[in-house]
This record gives sequence, C-alpha cells and structure tokens, in this order.
Amino acid sequence: MSGLKIAPVTFGREGRIGLILIDNPPVNAISGAVIAGLTEALNRFEAADDLDVLVLYCAGRTFVAGADIAIFEDPGFSAQPFNTLLARIESQSRPVVAALHGTVLGGGLELAMACHHRVARPGTRLGLPEVKIGLIPGSLGTQRLPRLVGADLALEMITNGRMIDAAKALQSGLIDVITDGEPRAIGLEALTALLALGASPRRTSQLGVRPASPEVLDKAEAAASKKPGWPQLAAAVRCVRAAQTLPYAEGEVMEAAEFERLLSSPSSKALRHLFFAEREASKIPGLARETTLRPIRKVGIVGAGTMGGGIAMNFANAGIPTVLVEVNAEALQRGLDLVRKNYEASAAKGWLTAGQVSQRMGLLQGALDYAALADCDLVIEAVFENLALKQEVCAKLGAVARPGAIIATNTSTLDVDVLARATGRPADVVGMHFFSPANVMRLLEVVRGAKTEPDVLATVMKLAAAIGKVAVVSGVCYGFIGNRMAEVYMREADFMIMEGAEPAQVDAAVESLGFAMGPCRMLDMAGVDVGAKAVIEHGKVGGLPDDPSYRALVQQLFKLGRHGQKTAKGYYRYEGRTPASDPEVMTMARELADQYGMVRQQGPGADEIVERLLYPLINEGLKILEEGIAYRPEDIDVVWVAGYGFPDFRGGPMWMADSIGLDVIAKRLAHYAARRGDAHGYWKPAKLLLELIASNRPLAKWGR
Repeated sequence: MSGLKIAPVTFGREGRIGLILIDNPPVNAISGAVIAGLTEALNRFEAADDLDVLVLYCAGRTFVAGADIAIFEDPGFSAQPFNTLLARIESQSRPVVAALHGTVLGGGLELAMACHHRVARPGTRLGLPEVKIGLIPGSLGTQRLPRLVGADLALEMITNGRMIDAAKALQSGLIDVITDGEPRAIGLEALTALLALGASPRRTSQLGVRPASPEVLDKAEAAASKKPGWPQLAAAVRCVRAAQTLPYAEGEVMEAAEFERLLSSPSSKALRHLFFAEREASKIPGLARETTLRPIRKVGIVGAGTMGGGIAMNFANAGIPTVLVEVNAEALQRGLDLVRKNYEASAAKGWLTAGQVSQRMGLLQGALDYAALADCDLVIEAVFENLALKQEVCAKLGAVARPGAIIATNTSTLDVDVLARATGRPADVVGMHFFSPANVMRLLEVVRGAKTEPDVLATVMKLAAAIGKVAVVSGVCYGFIGNRMAEVYMREADFMIMEGAEPAQVDAAVESLGFAMGPCRMLDMAGVDVGAKAVIEHGKVGGLPDDPSYRALVQQLFKLGRHGQKTAKGYYRYEGRTPASDPEVMTMARELADQYGMVRQQGPGADEIVERLLYPLINEGLKILEEGIAYRPEDIDVVWVAGYGFPDFRGGPMWMADSIGLDVIAKRLAHYAARRGDAHGYWKPAKLLLELIASNRPLAKWGR
C-alpha cells in the first residue's frame, strides 16, 4: 500500500477506498503516537472527497490489544483525545469498517465499536479487561457495548474482563461477519459487499439497548458489594445501567467521571503495579536474551500424589507428553484416577469436552520404574517433604536422566543446593515449587541453585509461561520467598493463640483486609501435618531458633493427628469444609503457654493481630531483598498475591509497606520487641528497612 506514514500509522488508498494501517508492534497498543497518527490519517480521509469508504486494520499478529498501560501513570493522562477521535470516526458520513484479527481488547475494542461495521478472522477474540487493573472502559466501552450486544452480555464482559470468541461475537452482534484472509483483504471484501448493498454508516451510539432485567442488575450490584476492594465492579454496573436508562451523552459523562475516579484510586494503582510486576518477574538480571533454550518435549514426574498429579495436569493441558512414576501399582492408579476425576469434574462444568478429557489423559503415562524417565527432557521430583527421601530420589534421577535433561525438585522449603549435589549434576538442577492445587494455582517459584546453568533457568521460565504459570525466581534459603515469609506469619499466629486469641479472631483480622483466608484456615487447608513437618525438618538441620515455644502449637496439633480439613480437625473442627471453633484447641494453647511461661491475656485486638502478622512478614521480605534471594520488591508481591491469597487490590506486602509507611513499621516492630522481649530477634528490623528510612526513600524506589 502506497501512502503517507504518520508515526505508527499509515494512510493510503486503493481506488475509491481509504486505508488506515496501524503498525505499532508488538500488540499495536494505543499510545499518544498512535492517536496522533490516527487523527492525521482521518484528516486526510475527510479531505479526500473522491474516497467512498474507509478500512481500518492492523499489521502483525493482532488488532489493537489495548492501551499502553504505562500511559495511565502519567499525571497528565486524559482519555479525551482518544474519545474525541472515536467520536470523529463514528460521525463519518462514509462507511468505516474495522478488520479484526488476533485479540481485540480494551481500547482496541472501543476503537472497533466506533467504526460502522466489523469483520473478523476466525480465531479472533474480543474483550474489555480493564476491570483487572482496577478500571472500567474509559473510551465509551460501557456505553457502546450494551448498544451492540445488549446490557446482559455487556455487563458480563465488563465485570469479568474475559474475552469472547468470534463465534459468540457474531451471534451477539458485536461483529458483522467472520471470514478468513489477511486483515486488509477481509476489510476490502467486507466493504465491497457493503457497497453492493448500498449500506450506509451505522453509528453505534444511535442504537437502542436491549436492557438487562432489574434482577440481573441487582444481582451484579450485590456481587460488587461483596468485593469492596474492587470498586470498579460497582462502577461498571452503574455505567451499564446508565447505558440502558439515560441518553448516550449522559452515559458518556457518567463513564468519564467513574473512570477518572478509579484511575487515581489506591486499588487501581495497586492492580496496575501487579500488572507490571508480573511482566517484570520474567526478566532475569544478567541472563542474556539470546540464551539458547533446552527443548522440552517430554516431562517425567516422580510421585503421583495430589501434588504430582496436579503438576502433571499442567503439562498435559499444554499438550506435552508426561510420565508419572510411583513406587507401586496401587499408588500409581490412585494418582491417575484422581487426575481423571479432576478432568471429568471440569467437563461436568462445561470447561472441557469429553474429547479434551480423553486427549489429555492420553498424554499421561504411568510407570513403576525410573527407566521410563530416560527419554524425558525434564524430570520433577514431587515426593514427600523429607530431606533424606528427596536426596535418594534425586540421586536416582541423576543416574537415569539423559545428558542435558533438566532435573527439578518441587521442594517447598528444603535446600535446593543439597538436593542438586545428590544428583551428581548440579548444573542441570533447578527448583520448581508448585503451589497446591498445582493444576489451579498460578504461582511457580523457580529456585536458582548455586550451580544452576543459565540455560536451565531460562528454559524453565519460558516453560512456566507455556503452562500458564506466573513464575518468580528465588535464591536458595529456607522456604525461598513465599514460605520463608509465611513462617514468620504463622509464628505470630501461633504465639497469639497461645497468648489467648482464638483462631477465628486471628483469621478474621486479616480477612477483613481482603485476604482469601487467614493463617489458621490456610494451614488447615494445606495440611497441618505439612506445616509441622516443614518445621520439624528445619529443626533437624539446626534452622530453628533456640526457643522451645517456637511453633509449639502446630507441632502439638500434628502429634494429636489434627491435620486440618482432611482429618476434620486442625486449628478448627470441620463439618465438611466449614470451620467451627474448637474449645480443645484453646485448652491446648493455654497448656502450652503455661508450659513455656508465656503471659496470657484477654486476646489481642484486630489492629494488633494485623500488625503482628503483617509487619514481621514485611520485615522478612526486606531481609530477603537485602540478601539477594529476590531480585525485586515486585517479585515478592507477585509471590504473595499469586500464591498466598494476599489481596491484589493492596498490591502485595512490599507495595503495602510503602502505603503503611516504613517508619511506622519500624516503630511498631520496636514496640513489640519492648513489650514482649526479643531474645530471639523476632522483631529485629531489617538493615534495608533502616537504610530506606534514613535515606527517606520508599521501597518502590529500591534498586532504581
């Protein structure tokens, strides 16, 4: 196409058809330069009286996949220039067609909806994901979408942020036709058909809205009220309601006001922080971008229990053949049956077809001999968290795995370097700490050992993305990033219960902040036995403080067989999965307090519980940074949000530290050290905390 190029936008013509091409790799994101280029291209189209129609399309692998989110951090940002451009496109007297492919998201879908007609390639997906970064669509998405697809579907798309496929978009009226071909070609084909029909511009803003019922709107408002940390949900409902009850111009004013308010809200800033943090976590300092990756064509897993089976599902879901090895046929069959049961449960909910279940199970092979791992490119041990057992398994893997295969350990707390040495080939070894249930949880801690080769680390990080995980690199220490911080969190929970607080009080305090569940419910779900064994194993290598009361409660629960939900007793007693307070736990806690000479009290208030749980956790995160275990504060935030139920709208513990105030945290640590004594250094502030306070720098600026 010959024509005039304006920044990332090219304007040209073919006969009496005007053509606007956006070429802003990698995803053609809306930016200031794109808006300027589109504005100038539109000027030229309007000045060309001999053109009858206009096609808007994109180069590369996708149509506009949203705005460059970094522009939202600019204090001078305004959606108005883009919105004015969209109004101009919609008001054109000659038909404008958008040719769509790839992912049409956010501002990209708003751009498409301002055009008069939309044609899409098969496989195109469309959506308004702004809710995930604490916003609503800010360029009339809440007003145009209901006019095209009806308020019901619009409400669903805006509040859940998920994409719909081309077939559903066609059925709902969001697009007009699906046809195969290059974007430019399908746009020209659609225009030719429109011209043959004598079609005139169809302006979305002038369409009526198929209204949602009052019940649907009320239900959406009720759901939004249950997530006060996500105010964008209630704002979305208000705007969609306005679309069906108010004139377009008034709905436009409401959307602009709601968007502006959300843009500066703490929750949106926190969610945008996490958006960037997840992408930054994939970047490994010092690792060359051209590092050659090792091929991963087949995966082997030792251990077909709940964790091993869940790990296997990740690879089967990604189409990677996987072999599960167990010690006996009964355990192997039980593991495979559990995987099938999980897949069939997904099929019953409509998430998978019967064919997909069969295809994924067909990728799984069971074996009772380590020799079945000989042709695997990656082998993962997923046996019980016992150092001696894992060393034995790692030695076997080192002997059987082919040269160049990656050997990974799924340990959650143990020394990866010790396990790496057991293989006899530590350069090939890396930690891959999946979180339970492994087929559901997004987080994967990738633990770099002292001798882990760069290509091993790079390969596993790339593989993590392929199996849908958010991967964060950690150095070697007890518990890595997440469980090391969780240990101090659980330490204070146990101490407060021994001092007189009930588990329900402890949990309620942090759940009121938006945590998915408090520490006691969390450990009951994960397994009290798992938590206690980790403490016991750490003690065997001399890792515990010289304090006999340390984690005494969890160890006593374990000794009594109170292993959590799976035994119907832990910190709580259970009827099904519903927790109920158990007086036996408080009796046990009181006896332990008396045994260790701890001062009992009526029970700390909610503010003290929050401080004693979160401030040591944050302090431990700072120690992890100063030791180089984590690369960035953002990595710690990703770990805790993606793996531990930390409320996303608070940005993670390191982001939250700045909002609390580092000086406030230091003062409260000193307060509890003075009140409780600190012979074991539980309240000792991290050096980094004191350095940041002395230099008057926020944690967000650390390392920059």
